[in-house]
Amino acid sequence: MQPSGSLIQKNPANASKTVNVGSKDFTEEFILGNIYAQALQAAGYNVKTSFNLGSEQIAYRAVKSGQVDFYPEYTGTILTSFFNVPTAKVPKTAQAAYALSKADLTKSGYTALSLTPFTDSNALGMLTSKAKSLGVTKISQLASKASTLRLDGSPQCRQRLDCLVGLEKVYGLKFKSFTPVDISLLHQVLLNGQADASVVFTTDPQLRTGQETVLQDDKGIFPPDNVTAIVSPKTVAKFGPDFAKVISQVNTGLTTPVMEELNARVSLDKQTPATVAAAYLKESGYVK
Repeated sequence: MQPSGSLIQKNPANASKTVNVGSKDFTEEFILGNIYAQALQAAGYNVKTSFNLGSEQIAYRAVKSGQVDFYPEYTGTILTSFFNVPTAKVPKTAQAAYALSKADLTKSGYTALSLTPFTDSNALGMLTSKAKSLGVTKISQLASKASTLRLDGSPQCRQRLDCLVGLEKVYGLKFKSFTPVDISLLHQVLLNGQADASVVFTTDPQLRTGQETVLQDDKGIFPPDNVTAIVSPKTVAKFGPDFAKVISQVNTGLTTPVMEELNARVSLDKQTPATVAAAYLKESGYVK
């Protein structure tokens, strides 16, 4: 990883402030939560962590109740899960989706901090060999084939517009079966032959191997999912200018290739999220 950021400056005035950083319940969130926690520590804050909160609904409630001060969330998820924006109405560009997310959060008494360069959208993946044998490159081409295919996805997939609901309603696909699996297994079920298709994530490191193919979302059910931090304006004011500045600072280096690499270090190399976060901050030049 090439240095991409400026050194985080420690401010002694932050020592009296304790920030509680939250995260949802999967690898990428654990990595992001650790990056933010360690970056804020480098800026002089006291930091507590409440990782592995659960789904987006649980994590958002944790912010609302004061259990955590903020957590990383995806713009597409904010719009579809919290504000019931139909998938078809979610803006197709990262900045437009962010602007709408921030506007909706503001109406609810919250705000969104800076945006990551990477997007981690849902995607429909298959083994490359399977996609070739079926002759498909686009999701819509599964219309006449879905009834013979077994689909796997996250436990939340069954209720989400940018997952099974959208595949059924927008694409009209009726799969032979849908099986919810832990998101750590979304690729393994394909490799083991337990599923024919799986709703995966675009920053999954397994997609770099060439063994799997992501089908083109030609009807646009998977919105851009760049990451922002959900927080209340009162919290931003309480923690002072360094708080939002540090989050923005470390977000700058989180491009898609970098996020894929960080995910790979945890998922494939079996490093801990805390170790990977520390390496990112050091290798990118944010801490010494």
